Amino acid sequence: MILPKYHVAPSRIAGAGKGLFLDEPVVRGRLITAPDAIAQVYRFDEISRMPNAAELLPATVRWFEDRYTVSPEWPDECYINHAFEPTGLWHLGFVFAARDLDTGTEITVDYRHLLAPGQHEDFHDASTGHPIIGFSWEESLRQSTEQLRGLIA
Repeated sequence: MILPKYHVAPSRIAGAGKGLFLDEPVVRGRLITAPDAIAQVYRFDEISRMPNAAELLPATVRWFEDRYTVSPEWPDECYINHAFEPTGLWHLGFVFAARDLDTGTEITVDYRHLLAPGQHEDFHDASTGHPIIGFSWEESLRQSTEQLRGLIA
């Protein structure tokens, strides 16, 4: 569920396709997206063994520990792109505004929180050119918790 008014349009990030843009300002720490309609979660090894795993992996997102959702129908939340300096903070499936965001801001998160530990994204970070490699669960939880604490302090 996406809480502020938004639209999907061509991303400003080179090679990213479409992006999710705010139609209203959002203040730092406010919720942008929240999980909804999660019918099932899978272990990463379960997804990897599926006959169409290569097709499903781009639509796979880690929620907690070794549990992932697969959303091949691409709801609008899937248009949130990656950035190492994101406008949103991913924490346990919720996305919070990482700073005060103006109307027209493209929502981005750090995909390292969404990938399996050590999993390499198929593309590199558009700003730095560095590879995007999934954090361990512990690192993801530590970083996102510290960042969230900073947003609400």
